[in-house]
Amino acid sequence: MKRSIIFLTIILSLFLVIGYASAGLFDFSSDDAGSGENTDDVFVVGFNSQFPPFGYKENGEYTGFDIELAKEVARRNNWTFKPVPIIDWNTKRFELDSNEVDCIWSEFTIDGREDDYTWSQPYFNNTKLVIVRGDSDINDLDDLKGKTLEVQQGSSILNTIEKNETLKRKFAKIEQVDGYDTAFMDLESGVCDVIIIDSGLGRYLVSEKHNDTKILNQTISNEKYGVAFEKGNTELRDKVQKTLDEMYADGTVEKIAQKYSKYGIPDGVIYPE
Repeated sequence: MKRSIIFLTIILSLFLVIGYASAGLFDFSSDDAGSGENTDDVFVVGFNSQFPPFGYKENGEYTGFDIELAKEVARRNNWTFKPVPIIDWNTKRFELDSNEVDCIWSEFTIDGREDDYTWSQPYFNNTKLVIVRGDSDINDLDDLKGKTLEVQQGSSILNTIEKNETLKRKFAKIEQVDGYDTAFMDLESGVCDVIIIDSGLGRYLVSEKHNDTKILNQTISNEKYGVAFEKGNTELRDKVQKTLDEMYADGTVEKIAQKYSKYGIPDGVIYPE
């Protein structure tokens, strides 16, 4: 009888130990998988991976003007660089506010969003290009009357057009599409007549993928790109800005920009005064 009681006691003890161990294991796994908090030694950069030459994938790795700048900032601060593509560009604010990313560094326009984020100093002056088919009879802005325009959904280009009534009234229809791959396909097939697009991306796509299209000599507007941080996060913004200023001073920014000279990137770089 005593042996039975001892045996049962041992069995119960083993179950308790296994239960506590399992609970601890599962709790640990849950915390690790669900935590979206970024540590001090990891620099998590949110970006649009479909915007060459600023951010895109080449040979299986993310690269581009913005990505190279951010990666160098991380290296100089002894941070691990972690690029995170934002699949749905309309969720970028949520990604930042929920601490899924530390900043948005992705040809992101400051103009009109000044009060929505804590910004770095502007680092790139962007113009908006008008692109049409190579055989199009559209040669300048006066020829846009009655045409169909396509722009990317969520792009600042929509705000630009809304503010320019003269330009807006020219178009018979303005359509939003998920991305510029769709827009160029529609342009080349005749579904739309015009694309308005950021300068760096536009020059890249025309040069590398769509050389049967042409860029008009006239541009629509100028605006500035910056690095966006969560509203109030001046501490991280200041660290990044200080490093960027050092990179300007020692010629690193210019060196990286020259790698993308084919797409006009050096011409758009804004240097500190």
